[in-house]
Formats: sequence, C-alpha cells, structure tokens
Amino acid sequence: MTIRALIVDDEQLAREELEYLLRRVDDVQVVAQGKNGVEAVDLIRTHQPDVVFLDVQMPGLDGFAVLKKLLDKSRKAPLPNIVFATAFDKYAVRAFEVNAVDYLLKPFDEVRVRQTLQKVKSRLAEIAAGAHAHANKSSTSNGATNPGAHAVAPVADDRLDALVRLLEQQQAPAKTSTAKIVLRVGGRLLLVDQRDICFASIEEGTISVVTHAIEGHSNCRTLEDLLDQLDPKLFWRAHRSFVVNIQRIQEVVPWFKSSYQLRMEDRRHTEIPVSRAQTKRLRELFNL
Repeated sequence: MTIRALIVDDEQLAREELEYLLRRVDDVQVVAQGKNGVEAVDLIRTHQPDVVFLDVQMPGLDGFAVLKKLLDKSRKAPLPNIVFATAFDKYAVRAFEVNAVDYLLKPFDEVRVRQTLQKVKSRLAEIAAGAHAHANKSSTSNGATNPGAHAVAPVADDRLDALVRLLEQQQAPAKTSTAKIVLRVGGRLLLVDQRDICFASIEEGTISVVTHAIEGHSNCRTLEDLLDQLDPKLFWRAHRSFVVNIQRIQEVVPWFKSSYQLRMEDRRHTEIPVSRAQTKRLRELFNL
C-alpha cells in the first residue's frame, strides 16, 4: 500500500528536508506541498491524503487553526492522519500521542520519520480491515457491496472534542520548570542554576552541560529529557545535538548557504551549528 503524504510548512528548507526523508522510504508518495494553513485546508480537500505533515507554527492560520477547521469538516468527512511538525518540547506534544496523533520534533530525524510512517501504515491497515468487514456485512444484508474511497482515518466525535480541548491547552502558558539541575562533575553532584547554563550537547548517548565556570554531565538519557527540566523561555534546541541558552548567545555567525552558527559565552566561546529547520526560529528570535 502506498501512503499518500502532504507536507505543509511555511519554511521551504523544512519542507525540502522532510520531503527528502519521506522519499527515502518505500511506498510513500508526496502528493503536494503547502506553505501556509489556508493552502493546507484546500490541499487536503483536493488530494485527500492519507497523512498530513503539518507545521504547528505558521503565520496567519497556524497548525492548530488548520486542525480545528478539519475537525469541524470531519463531522461529515473523515479526518486524515495528522502528524505535527513542531519545535515544542515533550510536554507539549505528549497529548498528541495519547490521542493517536503523531508528531515529529524539529530538526527532523530519519529514524523518527520512519517510525511515524510505520504507525501510519498500521493505522491505515486497521481502517482498511474495518472497512472490508463492514462492506462484507453490508453485502450480506443488502446483497451488494459499497466500495470505499481511498482510506483515511475516521475519528469519533468524542475524541475530536477531546483533541480540540488538548490543542487549546497547548497554547496556555507552560508550567514553571525547576530552577536548578544536577550535574556530575568528577565525583561530585553539583546543583547548577539554569540561568548559568550556556549550552548542552549529546554525543554517543552522553549529555554534557557547559556553564561559564564548569563543565559536567547530566544523568538524563536524551536531550528531550533534559529539556523537560529546563525553562522553555530560556532554552532552545538549535540543532538535534545541541540545546542553547538564548541569553548566553554571544554572537550569531553567518555560515555557508544562508546557514548560521552560534558563538556562546562559555570560556571556549564554543561555536554551535543551527540546523536548517531551526533557521526560521533563529531569525524570529533576533529579527535577522
């Protein structure tokens, strides 16, 4: 079964990166791309894709508004699988998982994209099996079958209402994170104020945290876990391997092909790359 995918993101580089990753997977066809929420609604209506990769943060009609429009329409028409593409931390997207709506954190990761597509395939297979069973039952009752259109995922009214409420909660102010985190420095466990952290990085499963005065290691297993402990107003995942304190960026350095690096305030003045998918966020932060 070929999965028909639609990509909607206002940043061209993010669309191109995701399309590249999707085309590396067998049985996936990217039927169209859109650059804003208005186009998303029209393209979904036109192409009826199996899955929509939808950016959350877009000017005008954002991803939340697009979904609400689709939810209103889906009372009469089935809703396609929605995969959110977002820079939100794990707290903000956990509700999507509970409601069987998947997500991809930016910058995109090929392994994670493949996992998402596997979820979509499994879901479509379940829907097709259910439709086949329903058709057989109808055939037995009426003596005729009713072939369905391309399979998309119907969602019950109560789950639609629950999802709308959850999406609205995502736009509420985030809870305050703890002020300090624990770092292993030599044989000691030090409590470090978040504001003193310059950046954190991960390499071969080990997370290093750098302040102006010390360097240590976190017990967290992933950067996502570390981000759960950090203030989202201060910390930004500029690259899949780096989290930076926005207040500790000393200089934004233009790099190759309209990319950037961040020179930090630590003793080594470490330069950290900004991924292509996060370039838009960098420009928003500093009005570049």
